[in-house]
Amino acid sequence: MRNAFISELIAAAEHNKKIALVVGDLGYGVVEPFATRFPERFFNAGVAEQNMMGLAAGLASEGFHVFVYSIANFPTFRCAEQIRNDVDYHQLSVTVVAVGGGLAYGNLGYSHHAVQDYALMRVLPHMLIAAPGDPLEVQACMRYLVDNPQPSYLRLGKSGEPRIHGDIPVVQPGQWVAVRHGRSGGQAYLTTGAALEAVHRMLVDQSDMRDCTLFSMPLWSMKTKPAQARQIAAFETTVTVEDHLMDGGFGSWLLEAACAEPALLARLRIKALDARVCGMVGKQATLNAEGGLTAAMLCG
Repeated sequence: MRNAFISELIAAAEHNKKIALVVGDLGYGVVEPFATRFPERFFNAGVAEQNMMGLAAGLASEGFHVFVYSIANFPTFRCAEQIRNDVDYHQLSVTVVAVGGGLAYGNLGYSHHAVQDYALMRVLPHMLIAAPGDPLEVQACMRYLVDNPQPSYLRLGKSGEPRIHGDIPVVQPGQWVAVRHGRSGGQAYLTTGAALEAVHRMLVDQSDMRDCTLFSMPLWSMKTKPAQARQIAAFETTVTVEDHLMDGGFGSWLLEAACAEPALLARLRIKALDARVCGMVGKQATLNAEGGLTAAMLCG
């Protein structure tokens, strides 16, 4: 996902001289191609995330679309006030790029676990969340964000994520993107972010799940809740899956959206990480399994 992100950013910057990249003294091995090609639009703010976000807001106030890149918890929780007051409140074109969403950096411990980030970002009125599920969704999200600059949060995996889609999908905020077709009106799985891989693998491997439909929703926000009731109503049951804690997460967001038509609430099931993983250290796959993102848990 990181490589797809930087490739799309460079391609966009070739045509748009107002695209800039700000990092917090990391990202090396990924960001160098941009820094080499556009040194006047690359800024290393150092290990000073609050200042980094203020710098990004200042550049955006002068007409730049700024991408702020760091490991997931650092450009979010460390500078939540600057995102809230400087970026979202003023509706500036800053895209907060969080690398290693969920438990991707699980072996570095709780300080690097991004399992409450949706809860923080989705409550901001103007913030668009972009949580792609594979590298092709990264490309699709990047193209949407570049064409529609606004306060946004791009949540990426760490590395090695497989392609799920055959081609770059068409994405729009709040719209469910079809990944796998099943029985019309039956059970649907709806993922956001890296949970797409686990659900797709489960549906391929479990012969008794072949009737299930799979959707991904890589773009969502507070403003896109009204569009959800119609999509929920098309299925007997919709199971949401995310690599985030349940409280304040994607499934909770969909439940809030369904409250507009309370009869739909009974059709929703939420699969999310158990909070017990917060104190654990281990590989991403191990912690995801400990947190409940296994085929057995997803089928139940």
